[in-house]
Amino acid sequence: MNLGKTLKYAVAGLITAGILTVLFLCGQKASAAAKERTCSGVEVEFFGNDGAHFITGNDVKSYILKGYKNVSGMRIEEIDLKEIENVLDKKSAILKSEAYTTKDGVLHIMISQREPVVRLVCGSNGWYADDTGYIFPLQKNYTSRVPIVDGEIPLRIKADFMGIPSTAAERQWLDGILGLVEFLEKNRKWDDSIAQIHVQDKGRLTLVPRKGTERFDLGRPENFEKKFARIEKYYKFIAPAKEGKAYRYVNVSIDGQIYCR
Repeated sequence: MNLGKTLKYAVAGLITAGILTVLFLCGQKASAAAKERTCSGVEVEFFGNDGAHFITGNDVKSYILKGYKNVSGMRIEEIDLKEIENVLDKKSAILKSEAYTTKDGVLHIMISQREPVVRLVCGSNGWYADDTGYIFPLQKNYTSRVPIVDGEIPLRIKADFMGIPSTAAERQWLDGILGLVEFLEKNRKWDDSIAQIHVQDKGRLTLVPRKGTERFDLGRPENFEKKFARIEKYYKFIAPAKEGKAYRYVNVSIDGQIYCR
């Protein structure tokens, strides 16, 4: 056997063993240091919603304190990030949360809030609904500028309700309202001219324009293209014939008809 080659392999083996030992000791030291790291603070960051915050950073910290525990001074490895996310995700205005820690001991919370598209008002109670039909209560810190639908809201929900309506009929009605909001958003002429969306008995809708004395009965929230086309015909052909004496009530809910009185 070549003695030089043997010594070469032996030296290489010793060097490799030495490196592995150093790495092991460094890993042990880093692991021990990690176990000793404590939470030095909580930082909350919001994304989405164009700066409209229903909740504040202090609200989020309060949710963690009350729903989880005081994380300040806790060892980082003992903080249950998943449980913190579960606590936050149960809050009505929060769509999704993400929790993580950094080497400096800071607990970071990323918050994505729900984005309402309509506000529902029934008596002293009020809710928001997002574009998926998820309903959640009004928030004390911020009021979103979205269309308001008030009156006899045909949803059997409590003041603190959050979630999707339970019955198919309620979901269908709410889907219709979301459809109306989408229609108005795409047709700015109508959106700018409507002052109020009021709900009558059995979920029927009445539109109150910003100008004039007419009240337009839309019926159930559906077939908006045809119904608004009938409103347009009213303004183009029927209203001018009255010479400024407009009708008070205009029903455009029936296909092919415009009923005025």
